[in-house]
Amino acid sequence: MSAESRFLTLLRLLAHDPAAQGLVDDVAILPVGNSRLILTSDTMVEGVHYLASDPPADIGWKLAAVNLSDLAAKGARPVGCLLNYALSGDHAWDEAFIAGLGDALDRHAMPLLGGDTVKMPDGAPRSYSLTAIGEATGAVPTRTGARPGDRLYVTGPVGDAGIGLDLARADPAAIGPLVDAYRRPRPRLAEGTLLAPFATAMMDVSDGLLIDASRMAQASGVAITIDHIPLSPALEKVRGASTAVQIAAARAGDDYELLFTLPRAVPPPIRAIPIGDVAAGSGLTLLIDGATVPLPDRLGWEHG
Repeated sequence: MSAESRFLTLLRLLAHDPAAQGLVDDVAILPVGNSRLILTSDTMVEGVHYLASDPPADIGWKLAAVNLSDLAAKGARPVGCLLNYALSGDHAWDEAFIAGLGDALDRHAMPLLGGDTVKMPDGAPRSYSLTAIGEATGAVPTRTGARPGDRLYVTGPVGDAGIGLDLARADPAAIGPLVDAYRRPRPRLAEGTLLAPFATAMMDVSDGLLIDASRMAQASGVAITIDHIPLSPALEKVRGASTAVQIAAARAGDDYELLFTLPRAVPPPIRAIPIGDVAAGSGLTLLIDGATVPLPDRLGWEHG
């Protein structure tokens, strides 16, 4: 068990309110009148979630996007957000960060409502947190609803951001669609809204396809088989499509595509890629070219 999993076990002793969902999802769901508020919070730390050499405007964009992705996975409409910001001591850097953050907030109609600022000690890694608030008036799919017989889908290819990170690490001036996937992910809000009435379970792929599918299987009490790992043409051009590349793509984080299940008789209301099946049982199985492949020791990103 990772340090993160052990700590979450302790936190669950405090998370008594039903809105917390036992901390098995990425959001809290708080009933208010005839609708529900969807609450989520994400932190980005220099050297952990982004490179120190990444452009500050892209870091600001990404902080908003990763929170918006959690709202997308619930079919929620953004209502507003709160920002906790560690001042960098570099006004031009802070200004560029806020410009990128503002671009993402404006594009996705999520107004900034407040927050807090702090001054970090000299030399400390920069750290930023955003709390996003959304509203859902219809069905709110969670990761606990997958049922035997469902089909598993994802809204797009996986692994681009992982390769983009590698390219940016090797050359901070690198550009192209893979680097864009890492630095400026696109939250699937429109897709989430269309999927929410039909999906039996849904979450975003933030820590890697394998680990997030495993989490869905555990939360839903089912077995999930992945029989297809979708790769983009851009990724295949750079790395090919070998078994090792497919597994690396399925372990990479930061994709922010939506992973969802539908009853087999229900066609997806959007363009989506079928990647597996849900059955009775437990655990995750991976097939590549029809053959069972042993799962890697580490399925995706975890803290510690």
